[in-house]
Amino acid sequence: MQRYGLINQKQKREIVLLQGKGCAYKQCRFCDYYFDVSEKSIELNAEILGKVQGIYGILEVINSGSFNELFPQTMNHIFALVQEKQIHTLIFECHYLYRRFIPKLKERFAKIGVKVKIKVGLESFDYDLREKVLQKGIRTKDINKIVSYFDYANFLVGIDGQNIEMISQDIMLGLKHFERICINIMCDNSKMKANQKLIEEFKRIYQDFCTREERIDLLLENTDFGVG
Repeated sequence: MQRYGLINQKQKREIVLLQGKGCAYKQCRFCDYYFDVSEKSIELNAEILGKVQGIYGILEVINSGSFNELFPQTMNHIFALVQEKQIHTLIFECHYLYRRFIPKLKERFAKIGVKVKIKVGLESFDYDLREKVLQKGIRTKDINKIVSYFDYANFLVGIDGQNIEMISQDIMLGLKHFERICINIMCDNSKMKANQKLIEEFKRIYQDFCTREERIDLLLENTDFGVG
């Protein structure tokens, strides 16, 4: 398991994969990451955060859930770290269910001059795919209500029930409504298998565009950021 990475293209940044209390939601059918918990999470997180150098002034923090599921000791460590390493921008992930925690987090870090960007795992703008197939738990069809809380978004490609038109819509709407988007290629897990035919169609039509577009991160493998 790699837990520290350095991203040297597009939005250049350091990234850490930490452990939290574990995702409280646990119902997304495409995700097994909530298994990434241990009794030594705080000590492990301290070790990983010790690798951060502040190289680009941007740090992305991901964990097996939302930012509010990190332990207070770890959040305090991050708060001290960004000041020590002169990090000006932090990126966290948050499930839509916990959107009301976001303003307080941004306010806390704004007091020390640090911007916080929040990434939501939206997966798709298509409601039926997102809720009936992926069971994501974002129970609104109102795009404006969703995007008003978040700066960045993750989208998923390669799911049974999805088609290339849905993917095209997600990319275009994602770029319209968010500062940045990340396209993740579906990997087999304990609950779902990837639709390889659709993935190949996506690569043929959209891989070059996603690779060139500055505001899109494309993960062909879930370890492409150097963590996982």
